[in-house]
Amino acid sequence: MDSESGPKPSASTSQNSTSDSSSAFERWRNWASEMTGIGFTTGIPSTSRQARDIARCEKNKQWLIDNSPVVTFMLQHLALSGCRVPARNLICGPCNQTRAGGYDPERGAIILCASNFYSRRHMERTMAHELVHMYDDCKFNVDWSNLRHQACSEIRANSLSGDCRYASELARGVFGVAGQHQECVRRRAIGSLAANPLCPNEETARKVVNEVFESCFKDTRPFDEVY
Repeated sequence: MDSESGPKPSASTSQNSTSDSSSAFERWRNWASEMTGIGFTTGIPSTSRQARDIARCEKNKQWLIDNSPVVTFMLQHLALSGCRVPARNLICGPCNQTRAGGYDPERGAIILCASNFYSRRHMERTMAHELVHMYDDCKFNVDWSNLRHQACSEIRANSLSGDCRYASELARGVFGVAGQHQECVRRRAIGSLAANPLCPNEETARKVVNEVFESCFKDTRPFDEVY
């Protein structure tokens, strides 16, 4: 509605709108905290196993920063885009058992779930995935409470990180061949979007992902093609 036409909102309407918006943002923040694990484990002493896992995670993190082509490439392009990422912003820590990592846009940090990696390659894919989210945030100023924005970044992160390579799918017990990569990207993006409390149901997640899929899947920046 044009600002010069139609009735002006009353004070109570404006306040309710602000409250609804604030409530929605808080729900998203709580979800983001759960997704990343940041904020859930503050102040909890590490067990000896957690300490060992974190030490191993830190060692592998540094090795990947120094030696992984995809991690090095993403860090270089983040720096070129004005978002240099120091190693301390890649945080090894304890998380719940449902995920391997997450991106916290408010802190400009990536959490690496120290106890949840089954190999260095798994950790590499996780770092690459979250670095794509960080790149999108840096380059395109993503609104993470906007389902279309999140869907696009999830499509790109799953496609470009190696999450949907044939070997990765085999490890999950998915044996399809024809169109495997695209179907994996679509499935995983829908799952991530459906987990967002701002998304009412899986049907909505599927609809939003399908609406943006073609253009976002084709956008391989900063890569020339799918890694």
